[in-house]
Amino acid sequence: MKILIGDDHVLFREGLRRLLEQLRDNATFAEASNFDELLDMAASKDEAYDLVLTDLRMPGWPGFSGIGMLRERQPNAKVVVVSASEAQADVREALENGAAGYIPKSSSVKIMLSALDLIFSGGVYVPATVLREGTEPDHRGAGGVIPPTDPQLEQLLTQRQREVLDRLREGKSNKQIAHELGLSEGTVKIHMTAIFKSLGVRNRTQAAMAFPQSHSA
Repeated sequence: MKILIGDDHVLFREGLRRLLEQLRDNATFAEASNFDELLDMAASKDEAYDLVLTDLRMPGWPGFSGIGMLRERQPNAKVVVVSASEAQADVREALENGAAGYIPKSSSVKIMLSALDLIFSGGVYVPATVLREGTEPDHRGAGGVIPPTDPQLEQLLTQRQREVLDRLREGKSNKQIAHELGLSEGTVKIHMTAIFKSLGVRNRTQAAMAFPQSHSA
């Protein structure tokens, strides 16, 4: 596995590299300290990366369009944002511009490894610290037990994303979903973006038809 890391802090790059070595024994690494360098390395025809990790607002950062620029140069790589920012607006912008996940730098080693596992499985990681709001979710299962889900769907989506998808399938609006799950509409939109990317669909109708219902009525 080939991994490209872009961050202007040397110590963070070294720490991230050591962390990733736990995930993939055979991983090889390339590092860039600014976005222009990162883009040049991504553009190399001699290198095909499996994973590109990029910070936000490093020197030369062009804005969130930079994610698309990296994806154009490495179309088969997962481009993941690793940032100190935990702002919802940044998470949404990153996902809407094609990021396969958004990992806050404040994440524990366990969370970061779990996030990357989800991403490599084809899912989209959205940090719980950003999305944690309001009341506990209404699982609508007997005795509060979470209903069983399609195993493949469970691998691709987080529990919260599956809850949003279930309500989408019922024809509920973002506002209704937000009310039922105790979330803001902005948070629901972030989940929708992650769901669409994980399922490889472009709209609500396609998402609703992508898998069998994830719980029985």
